[in-house]
This record gives sequence, C-alpha cells and structure tokens, in this order.
Amino acid sequence: MNWLNLEHLLLEPVGQRWVTTEPALDHPQLWEKSLSLAAGLQARGIQRLAVHLEDAGLLAIALLGAWRAGVNVLLPADLQPQTRQRWDDAVDAWLTEASELEALYQAPLSAAALDLDACCLSLCTSGSSGEPKRIDKTLRQMANEVRALETLWGADLGEACIIGSVATQHIYGLLFRVLWPLCAGRTFVRQQLAFPEDLQRASREHPQFAWVASPALLKRMGDNLDWPALTPVKRVFSSGGALPFDAARSLHQRLQQWPTEILGSSETGGIAWRQGDQPWQPFAEVQLTQDADGALRIASPYLPAGHIEHTADAANIHADGRFELLGRLDRIVKLEEKRISLPMLEQALTDHAWVAETRLGVVQENRASLGALVVLSAEGLHALRNQGRRAVTQTLRQHLSQHCEALALPRRWRLLRQLPLNSQGKLPQADVEALLLAPRPKAPEVLEQTEVNGEWTLQLAIPPDLAYFSGHFPQTPVLPGVVQVDWALNLGQQLLNLPGQFAGMEVLKFQQLVRPDDRIELHLRFDQERGKLYFAYRNETAACSSGRIVLERVSD
Repeated sequence: MNWLNLEHLLLEPVGQRWVTTEPALDHPQLWEKSLSLAAGLQARGIQRLAVHLEDAGLLAIALLGAWRAGVNVLLPADLQPQTRQRWDDAVDAWLTEASELEALYQAPLSAAALDLDACCLSLCTSGSSGEPKRIDKTLRQMANEVRALETLWGADLGEACIIGSVATQHIYGLLFRVLWPLCAGRTFVRQQLAFPEDLQRASREHPQFAWVASPALLKRMGDNLDWPALTPVKRVFSSGGALPFDAARSLHQRLQQWPTEILGSSETGGIAWRQGDQPWQPFAEVQLTQDADGALRIASPYLPAGHIEHTADAANIHADGRFELLGRLDRIVKLEEKRISLPMLEQALTDHAWVAETRLGVVQENRASLGALVVLSAEGLHALRNQGRRAVTQTLRQHLSQHCEALALPRRWRLLRQLPLNSQGKLPQADVEALLLAPRPKAPEVLEQTEVNGEWTLQLAIPPDLAYFSGHFPQTPVLPGVVQVDWALNLGQQLLNLPGQFAGMEVLKFQQLVRPDDRIELHLRFDQERGKLYFAYRNETAACSSGRIVLERVSD
C-alpha cells in the first residue's frame, strides 16, 4: 500500500487511488472538493464548524477542507435539538447535509500540507455519567494513532475494503473507518451499516474486506448469515464496550479468527488491544502506571505532550506490560456504609448460565438498594417461559448470595431484550438507574412497520418483562387475549386514523400462545364502510389470534 501521512493528504492528487465505494470517490476528487470547501469556508469567515455527516466520504471532504482553511471542527454526537442548543454558541456554522457542503464550494485554495499542531478536532462524548463532555484533539495526536494502527495491522489488511457498523462521529469510527484508510489508500464504505444483514451484503461486494464493528452488532450476528461467504474477512475490530467472551468465541468458530478488541476512549485515544481471553496488550509507546487506588494512568503519543490521563479503571499489570481490567473504581457504591463493587457483582451474575449481560445500579426509594438490568441468555429465556419471572429472579438472587452480603442483593429486576446502549456504545449509570425506576413495559416493541394498499404489517417484539405476564400465569407467562385486542386497537388508531370508539368484537379466535421475547407479526386493515378493524397476529409458523373490532362513530 502507498501510505500518505495525514498531513499530506492535500499536497497533490494521486491518480488511481480510490477512497470510497458506492458512489465511488478517488483521491483527485477528494483533493479538489476539500480545497474548494476550504475556499468557501475562508470566504465566509467561518472559524469554528460543527459537522455531522453520515456519509463518511463527505465527512472526509469536510474535515480536510476545514483543516486546510484553518477551521476548528466539532463533531457532535447527534443532531437532537438539545445537542444543537448545547453547542450552538461554540460554533459559527453547522454542516449536516450534502447540499450544505456543495453550497460552500468555491474556486479551490492552493494545495498545502496541514499543520499537525494547529489543526484541531473536538469530539463529544457522554462519559460514564452521561453528562456530555468536549474532548479536544490535534491532528498530530490522530496522525500518531493511525500510523500505529498501520504498523500493527496494515500488512494483514492489505487492500481490504473497510466496512463499518459504528458512527464516524466518535473517535473509534473516525479513526478506523475514515482517517486510517485515507492514509493507507484503502477504500471504505460510506454508510454506517448497523445490521448484520447489511454488513453481509456489503462484504459480498468485495474480494477483501475488514469490519469495524461494535460489540452490540457482533453479539447479534446469528446463524441466519451465510458464514462461509464471510470467512475472507481480513480482521474484525470491536470497540466501544466489552465484547462478551461467548460472542468472541462464536465469531472465532464461524470465521476461524478471534475478533480484535480495542480498548480506548475519546479522552485517552487507543490504549490496548487483545484477542480472545488474552490479557490486554498496550499499543506501542503507550506507557501505563497506576495510582494509589490501582487505577490506570496513561501517557501516550495520542495525548497532549506531557499529559498523563487518569482513568477510573482498576487493573492488574503483568511483568511483561500486559494487563487485565478489574472493573471501574467509579462504580463502587456505598449501602449502609458498606462498599459494594458493581462490576464485581455484574461479573458474578453473568457467570450464571441464564444471564447474557447485566448492569446494576442504585435505586433510591424509601431506602437505597440495588437493582439489576438483565438480558437473559437462551437458557434464561427458556427458564422464564417455563418457570416464570419469580422463579428466575429468585434463582439469580440465590446465585448472587454466594458472592455478597444480603444488603447487596438486587431488590428490583428488569428483564430486557438488550441493553439500551447509546450511539457511543455506552450505557451511562444515570440511564441504568432511570430504567430501574421505570415501570415494566405494557406495549410491544415495534421493530418494523410497512403499509401496502391501506393494510399495515408490523413486526413486534414481546418484551420479556411485560407487565401483563404477571399473574397470567405465574409459572407459564402468556400474553392475555384482551391485551392482544387492546394492542390491535391502539396501533390501529395510531396508523389508520380510526373513527369512533370500541363497540364490540366479532369472530375472535385464539390459536397459539404468545410468550416472553416472541417475535410476532400483526396485520391491520380497516373496512371504512363497515366500521370494522380486522387484525391478525402470526408467529413464524402459525396464526396466533385474529378477529374484528367493531367501531362506532361518536355523535357530536
């Protein structure tokens, strides 16, 4: 591969050097568009620019153009109204669509090397608390990091196309999906592919490819994929959170390679990497020490010169420099003057065969206690469906009682389909505690909805912790028929603008049980002339229930 330093990407156009696929973008086009954008930004006097572009090719143009113009770039995590309001005063303009980018183009500035210390980028991260933070980085820090990545894995990747499931607004996606392939001369797919099927589809279009993925996606890659067609993958990267060992082992069995996990953050840059259950291997030139509490301290070329970053990660550092993480020191809580390590209890819970993932938090009610968010494994779901919620939570409490005092046993449990990670692959502690306090769900999760000729088809997931399962029946939870009718009516009112009010039922049939974590399909059709809503629920193999809801117009 022909390496170009990050600061030299706008020196001169390099022919036959492709940057992106679908639509294709080569280096001469990138070079010209970036310099044209730089001219437009300078002409408008823009010095601080917020950029949020889902197209990674356009993001590359925006970053290089802004840096050539001497503009500082802010990458907000999303475009929610509160996010825009939070950062509005920190920037002169927002760049969020291709049309806004094109409107800025002018006759290009001259080619030049970028200043490694003057060019700046600000990233927005939620941190462990969920409170947004701004992390400032220089081009030098990022250039050091992409060169280190190429030294480690460039030979393995060769000419692989880089395909990503993570957003480029955050440091992992930005480095691995955009800046590293730009310097290395590897093509990259422009769009973030958030579903396994999309990742598979894109992979089949390239003879060589590598994945830049999140644990959330890698855990969902099931048996329905064409795994033999995916074995040419050069490397599978994972970052943004812990990848459960079972998920890593499953990928190893299917792809004949262990995923490469990356440890790092917006604050620290890359810290270390590992495969399988090996200890973490620090990146070259990353120096690790510990404070008096055993927390990692980091000095590296990906940080400002002379800066030592203090983390809240407890670690055991081996004589050869490799290390194991022992949990976060900022997740040690006090209950009745007793210090309790939430990571330790979470590890103990996930050691049980019924638990795939869990997060614990403090619930402040009459007195403080712990609560647990639990994603059940396949064995755990089987137990829930055949023994009931109480049996599952009592079994998990009994298991945990071997690892802690009674006051640390969770008093509140929430059984989830998956942990609700944010766009950065994190679950802030404040969100954990809000979920524990929230009531159990009373509605299905709508995964997908489509409409053809006035008839709606909805793909629904039944929450494993649905409130209506309690008491119906305690040891074999079943979705009550009256709830199925109520859901059909409520969803019909949302989608079909139904007139009037409920007046009765016709030809009601219940044929198959609906159980926790089932996926079912709901068909809705409204007969305007007869004033009847037709509904039918199906699982993968058979009809579950059907009927007609009679609606009566309300007179004025």
